[in-house]
Amino acid sequence: MSLPVNIFWFRRDLRLHDNAGLYHALKKGKPLVPVFIFDSNILDELEDRHDKRVEFIHSSLQEIQQLLLATGSTLDVRYGYPNEIWKQLIQDYKIENVYINHDYEPYARSRDEEVAKFLKANGIIFHSFKDQVIFEKAEVVKDDGKPYTVFTPYSKKWKATLNNFYLSSYPTEKLFFNFFRQKEKAILSLAEMNFRSSDQGYPKKNWKTEMIKQYKEQRDYPSVDGTSRLSVHIRFGTISIRELAREVRKLNETFLNELTWRDFYQMILWHFPHVVERSFKPEYDNIKWRNNEKEFDAWCKGQTGYPIVDAGMRELNTTGFMHNRVRMIVASFLTKHLLIDWRWGEAYFAKKLLDFDLAANNGGWQWAAGSGCDAAPYFRIFNPYLQTKRFDPELKYIRKWVPEFEELTYPQPIVDHEFARKRCLEVYGKALKK
Repeated sequence: MSLPVNIFWFRRDLRLHDNAGLYHALKKGKPLVPVFIFDSNILDELEDRHDKRVEFIHSSLQEIQQLLLATGSTLDVRYGYPNEIWKQLIQDYKIENVYINHDYEPYARSRDEEVAKFLKANGIIFHSFKDQVIFEKAEVVKDDGKPYTVFTPYSKKWKATLNNFYLSSYPTEKLFFNFFRQKEKAILSLAEMNFRSSDQGYPKKNWKTEMIKQYKEQRDYPSVDGTSRLSVHIRFGTISIRELAREVRKLNETFLNELTWRDFYQMILWHFPHVVERSFKPEYDNIKWRNNEKEFDAWCKGQTGYPIVDAGMRELNTTGFMHNRVRMIVASFLTKHLLIDWRWGEAYFAKKLLDFDLAANNGGWQWAAGSGCDAAPYFRIFNPYLQTKRFDPELKYIRKWVPEFEELTYPQPIVDHEFARKRCLEVYGKALKK
């Protein structure tokens, strides 16, 4: 193709509206080809051929395609290893610039560095922008320039720095005429990638003002529809984080805190990438985990004999979602009652969660295990019975997911709570004295 073009490469920013990298690409004025790559390096790792996340991405691409077709353009969707796909793309188009939005995960960083190097060798300039967070990298740091490792002071600085500049939208719609016009390219099917539809719906993209206003009062009760269910949309960028933060800022500080936590964990991952493999606090790598496979299997299946734990795991296995309060309960139970390495639980969540995000998942699991930055102290051990009494007092959530919990067929508790608590304190105490 002799006509020079630019490319925008979609990744975790699956929308045309208020998209930073896309705006800068369109603003350049050169015909812009929108591209998405189903990355084999990621898909090859997925065990479940019904993986709901792949289906969600596929569905989101179809939405984008409809909007692009209305402008006379089309998505160019490829499937394979990115370094091979880019070799194809530079053959198919005369590319001058490639635009992306930053991704802070270790694999994404190494992938993008490799692609940028390849493109540079072929005379193509690679541009990257902040889009999926409000503040990134070293934008919110201590006065001495070092990263925060405790949430509360980070949160105060985050809120003090926040202003309308950081929440402004990128008016991409005004520039849609710069999309490259070409004949529609079909989006390959799930079957062509050896995936299958799960026929499951997804949480709606729209947020309810009333829910956000009542978030603080309702968010901890798993039987109440008191959370936004927007996490999958935030994860894959089908909504704008800036737009959501603008709305939330006016309505509920507790909800805004959740967005702050999200930025905090992305910042931690950026500055301390070792957390992917190891404990943030090195001394926690001295813990002698029991790692009993039979008990882990019971936890995974929701057969521990602790109804609130089992309800959470069954909800996760069935829907790809788990209420945040329950996430804390099941994570504490695995690491402290069963003394199973937090990395086992983190990996299981990574397989199952529709909204799986490496930074938040890792941060949450290390918080529960006590090994993370600003984590719950190791001697804080959730009592599943008290958690139930407080957050599911009428047992509505438990009855929904563990209807047999009062029957003789329901398993006895896998471990006694008081015994497990004492054992945990002893094992952690020994490890942390070293």
